[in-house]
Amino acid sequence: MSAMESEQARALVAGGAGSSAAGTVTTVRDGRSGTRLAWLDALRGFAALCVVFDHTSYLVLQPVRSFLYHWLDMGQYGVFVFFLISGYIIPASLERKGSVRAFWISRAFRLYPMYAVAIVLAVIGFLNGIGNIAGAQHQPVTAIASWLLMLQNLLSGPNIPNVVWTLAYEMVFYLLLAALFTWRIHRQSGGYALAFAAAAVALGGVLPMWSLYRAAHGPSGIRILDLTADALILIGIGLTVSGRGSLSRIGAAIAALTGLVLVTVNQSYPYPWSGLVILALMFTGTLVYRAEQGQVSKSTAVWIAGTVLLLTITAGVWHGARPLLHGTSDLQQWRYQWVSSLVLAAITFAFGLAVRHRKIPVTLAWLGLVSYPVYLLHLLVLSAYQSLVPQHRQPVAMQILLAAGILAVVLAVSAVAHYGVEIPMQRLGRRAAKKWR
Repeated sequence: MSAMESEQARALVAGGAGSSAAGTVTTVRDGRSGTRLAWLDALRGFAALCVVFDHTSYLVLQPVRSFLYHWLDMGQYGVFVFFLISGYIIPASLERKGSVRAFWISRAFRLYPMYAVAIVLAVIGFLNGIGNIAGAQHQPVTAIASWLLMLQNLLSGPNIPNVVWTLAYEMVFYLLLAALFTWRIHRQSGGYALAFAAAAVALGGVLPMWSLYRAAHGPSGIRILDLTADALILIGIGLTVSGRGSLSRIGAAIAALTGLVLVTVNQSYPYPWSGLVILALMFTGTLVYRAEQGQVSKSTAVWIAGTVLLLTITAGVWHGARPLLHGTSDLQQWRYQWVSSLVLAAITFAFGLAVRHRKIPVTLAWLGLVSYPVYLLHLLVLSAYQSLVPQHRQPVAMQILLAAGILAVVLAVSAVAHYGVEIPMQRLGRRAAKKWR
């Protein structure tokens, strides 16, 4: 998530073991049902609601936002929780399958159908005067090239809907995981987390934003940049899934290095050090999974996770003084938000771990199931709300009712998308992965 999509229990067959090129992989077992990591679903659903609140509170519940955002950015907090969850669950899925080919097929069927639906709905809304597509209509080839691999935030295409900027980091994480797995060096998760966190501190103050984009000089150059990045990654993935020994490893390295270059020097949002911080968080989630599997001691995992948290906090607090912050007028407030988002995300994930063997309420687990469509589609619902409801300050009681109504519509639309699009496509993906394993 993807942090934002629902990882089915079928991806983690309880108590079993899978044989892989890297050795025997013991899978995770859920304490409640043995077939579902319900605590992760609950965390995922909660994180999605935090992001929905972040965007909804621009329109309603403004007094709540005005008070809360002195200390905490709910959207930032929610996506940090998402990244920790993805770091935990995605490597487990890859290692259980024991096949990079099956992994990529599974990812494609899990992520792309809803992603395509979100983009199509955004375009339809724009054509009918609802929302916008951030100028993509003027450069459609360039936009599509950047959307192809979900790398809008690292290439030149606009983030449509806006929240898909996080998917670029998910994709880079997948590329890195596939390369590390292919080279059989995937279990050093703590070292990777520390390396990315240290790099965020050491380099966060000097890294450029959109450097390759600026160097491309004009629409033709930008289009070539996007197409070249797509080609390198697709060729790399193609070679990786070929399973042809050294050729597979070379392909994985090409794709991963391309993604790493983009995330280091060509981000468009939000901060120069963001990519490194996000990758540090995701590999920290992976480290927790390693500790759960007994591949690293829990004491080692604790001190590494604590160090990563300290380094990522330092990166933002130190480098946040740069005049690059988007629309930030109060630096001290921004620093409070940065620290509180990271610390509370860590506490939230730790709390989920602590209660993972307890019975999780069905409603919370269900929210996790629909979290990916909630994440992708809620901005489209908000755009429709803006176009239909006059925008003026409402009494607080009315704002609460409006917020509840918006949430109900978001959940209803997301449920339709989950059962009508996600589940059928995931079933198809499992069949395809089994056939081409």
